[in-house]
Amino acid sequence: MTYKILAILGYLGVVLFLGYRGYKQTKSSQDYLLAGREMNAFVMALSYGATFISTSAIIGFGGAAALFGFPLLWLTFLNIFVGIFVAMVFFGKRTRLMGLALDAHTFPEFLGKRYGSRFIQNFSGLIIFLFIPLYAAAVLIGICRMLEVSFAALGISYEAWLLIVTLLVAGYVVTGGLKAVMYTDAFQGCIMAAMMLFLIVFTYSKLGGIITAHQTLTDMAHLVPAKLKAGGLLGWTQGAKVGSPLWLVIYTTIIYGVGIGVLAQPQLALRYMTVPSDRELNRAVLVGGLFILLMTGVAFTVGALSNAVFFKEFGKISIVMAKGNMDKIIPLYVEKVMPSWFSGLFLIAMFAAAMSTLSSQYHVGGTSLGRDCIDSWRKKGTFTFKSSQLGVFITVFAALVWAWILPGSIIARATAFFFGLCAASFLPIYFLGLYWKKMTPVAAKVSLVGGFCSSMFWLLFIHLKEAQAIGLCKFLTGQDTLVSLAPKGSWLWLLQWVDPNVVALPVSLILAIVFSLFSKSDLERTQLAFKYF
Repeated sequence: MTYKILAILGYLGVVLFLGYRGYKQTKSSQDYLLAGREMNAFVMALSYGATFISTSAIIGFGGAAALFGFPLLWLTFLNIFVGIFVAMVFFGKRTRLMGLALDAHTFPEFLGKRYGSRFIQNFSGLIIFLFIPLYAAAVLIGICRMLEVSFAALGISYEAWLLIVTLLVAGYVVTGGLKAVMYTDAFQGCIMAAMMLFLIVFTYSKLGGIITAHQTLTDMAHLVPAKLKAGGLLGWTQGAKVGSPLWLVIYTTIIYGVGIGVLAQPQLALRYMTVPSDRELNRAVLVGGLFILLMTGVAFTVGALSNAVFFKEFGKISIVMAKGNMDKIIPLYVEKVMPSWFSGLFLIAMFAAAMSTLSSQYHVGGTSLGRDCIDSWRKKGTFTFKSSQLGVFITVFAALVWAWILPGSIIARATAFFFGLCAASFLPIYFLGLYWKKMTPVAAKVSLVGGFCSSMFWLLFIHLKEAQAIGLCKFLTGQDTLVSLAPKGSWLWLLQWVDPNVVALPVSLILAIVFSLFSKSDLERTQLAFKYF
């Protein structure tokens, strides 16, 4: 126990030093919001990766892999191909140049200035500010569950850990801005990569090698819980039956929703505008790709294989070991299976994963309220640190409240919800704004509002998990969802497991294209946006 405390104190000392360094170098709004546009490729890539991959990916989705098995590795493929290659090459370069031409400092401001619309900036800022605390809460839950398990002997409650971690991260985000966030992200990313590499090597060695490990897991198909079998799961290596409820959950919510949604994540898009040239983005592709492979590839593989290891050691599969809460599977695996010295180091890695993502979430949530809502309502030239810092405080508090009240096994769901909402709301107007000069302000407004409303309607009235938990549909109609009474097994009944983003993103894209064809673009604004192309 003592070495864990010492390791964390040493880690926090370095983080606080880097946060202080960022604070000392923050002299202007450009420093606070965009790290002065002078970050090198290595820092940018690790910051991007560490922001992208958090405890929600490692603990939340790692736990989901323990439930659903190897099919989640398709998300790793999308994370690398879409989240790194496509993002850096096809989004990053144009975002950097267009952001420079428009003098944009936040993602909502980028969209607002691209279309010359304060409404787009304000509405985008409100979406991010209102809903990113839910995503931040998922990350916060992940690290606090890890701390709860690791320090169980001290008797510190989960709620107490929530307060401790919140205070630690909020301190350097409020004062140091994006420079402090990116410096600490890079340091934390190095720790995360080293720990995940050891985790995968140890797990395979525990099961006798790669081939033996996979065969062992395949042979355990008969141990799949009855509820998962009823939903269509065939086994942890076999996946789910095509068209079954669990197949829809795995491929529409987890893989598609998160894999595509990464392109419209405001805290990630911001990173493109922190580097001085395209050269840094090109170099970041290799570093970022390897980092994501180590993070999600290892987490999803170990998550699935934890069933075999737990059964070998304790005679129980993962979800039984965790007493039904999949958010505790990875923490329990590290604490009960891995060497004792590793648990302390892995705890630091999870601390790093959580703090790197939380800092970026708090930063982007705070600036969305401060700069994109409060300051944009004032006259030009009145942008201040104070309003953004106030926004960070409110975002931190909202995330803390969500983490306090959300139920167990929520990390992966909350993350997928935010990724999907961002994709439906922002992705069409973001992508078309980068490449299509005929994209109009009217079309952007309609697409933004239409994508958001479509996503929220599906979430509240169709998608079973959220609609049932929120209860609005039940209150208004007496049914859990609008399709609950459809014949079981019919395509209408299966819509309950189709992610909102599957419907909302095409709706948003169609609205953007159709309304652009029948409305006028802002020629002067478009010429300014494409100034460097």
